[in-house]
Amino acid sequence: MSYAIEMRQIRKEFPGIVANDNITLQVEEGEIHALFGENGAGKSTLMNVLFGLYQPDRGEIYVHGEKAVIHDPNDATRLGIGMVHQHFMLIDKFTVAENIVLGREPKKNGVLDMKKAVKVVRELSEKYGLDVDPEKKVEEITVGMQQRVEILKTLYRGSDILIFDEPTAVLTPIEIQELIEIMKRLVHEGKSIILITHKLKEIFECCDRATVIRRGKNIDTVKISDTNPTELASMMVGRKVHVQVNDAPYNPQGKVLEIEHLNVADTRKVEVIKDLNLTVHGGEILGIAGVDGNGQTELIEAIAGLRKTKSGTIKLNNQDVTNQRTRKMIEAGLGYIPEDRQKHGLVLDFSIAENMVLQTYYQKPYAQMGILQNKVIAKKAKKLIQEFDVRTPSEKTHARALSGGNQQKVIVAREVDRSPQLLIAAQPTRGLDVGAIEFIHGKLIEEKKKGKAVLLVSFELDEILHLSDRIAVIYEGHIIDIVSPKETNENELGLLMAGRKKGGNEA
Repeated sequence: MSYAIEMRQIRKEFPGIVANDNITLQVEEGEIHALFGENGAGKSTLMNVLFGLYQPDRGEIYVHGEKAVIHDPNDATRLGIGMVHQHFMLIDKFTVAENIVLGREPKKNGVLDMKKAVKVVRELSEKYGLDVDPEKKVEEITVGMQQRVEILKTLYRGSDILIFDEPTAVLTPIEIQELIEIMKRLVHEGKSIILITHKLKEIFECCDRATVIRRGKNIDTVKISDTNPTELASMMVGRKVHVQVNDAPYNPQGKVLEIEHLNVADTRKVEVIKDLNLTVHGGEILGIAGVDGNGQTELIEAIAGLRKTKSGTIKLNNQDVTNQRTRKMIEAGLGYIPEDRQKHGLVLDFSIAENMVLQTYYQKPYAQMGILQNKVIAKKAKKLIQEFDVRTPSEKTHARALSGGNQQKVIVAREVDRSPQLLIAAQPTRGLDVGAIEFIHGKLIEEKKKGKAVLLVSFELDEILHLSDRIAVIYEGHIIDIVSPKETNENELGLLMAGRKKGGNEA
């Protein structure tokens, strides 16, 4: 049988680790094929080999039945292979259109024809239902919009084999459904898709088959119609997985975070948080639900000291911390899991050990008389690596070398281990496998049980509903309602997120 893609016995090693241990992947023509596995299992490495970013140490690749040698992404593109990367490959200072046509620019008199580029991108976005503004700079658009730009970049190049690496990690539920419909349309047009995802729901909604890998090895390839979510999850992690639910009694304690009449502007100087009031108590998980772009990012950045407020007050443990520097916020009892792990959560060229003590490196026992105690730091890092199951050869490994999921585990380990009075968890399980999600959810619930306050910001409504004691819905910079997860559901939350208050009225 001729496959769209056949990778035979692929082996790829890095210092101290075998990322792909003789993996075989066979993708049929016109199917959506899921590549499913734990964080650090080798999924992205395998796809980077297919896209020419890595060279395999051993093995063969066939494209539409013909043996192919892929030295670099240009070779892959010529073969009709396109890849939407988990971490965006965009230039912040360029416009959306400039990013999409980069390398294949429409020209007029030897220079970029910007009008035509904008026109082509607008037509492409309308064709596939991926709404973007071609003339906006990437630094001015939301994370969700940036993901759409990455998808459009691949479609612009006319690829017929598309690799989607965690494409829905930053999308809202509505956007996820739209993307699934787009993928189905693409397959109907004769394209083949490889979908790397940790989300079982997506696999069962749109995939035909799934290949499961664990710790760099093939486990099995199964038809989706012949399996179920429990079986597939167990196959991935090698044990039964349980859904963590916040069933601890809700006994709110004193006010930990108090926000009054807060107003915050975005990078364009446009006010996106408007007269917002919010209180988070000790011993509770307060979830914030909302469509991306309604002020969540600006709100948590203002609380964390990363963005100046225009007016209003932020109090942490009865102390006014409005517009304080981030270090002061941390010393006042703040923990912060940021939504963009690479931009705000890690120093990518620092080791894991160094990243584990980013907030505390100047304090005892990690420093004595201004000198770092590297042995103490390494010992702490080893403990957290083991406790949080960070897949790495060593605590000396640079954060850049880790998979996205393992980078997230480093941040969560660092923040949760400090057990701060207020923990802001923004998309805490983005890009994590079901086993890691189970573990992280358990840690957040533990913090609540200790009497700490947790502010959970997530686009995953299941996560919000399972973990929150109260749910605050944000719309156009306002908290339009606060509801109990026991008295609401996804449909009602979806309407609130669209600006409809109970009773059907517009906010």
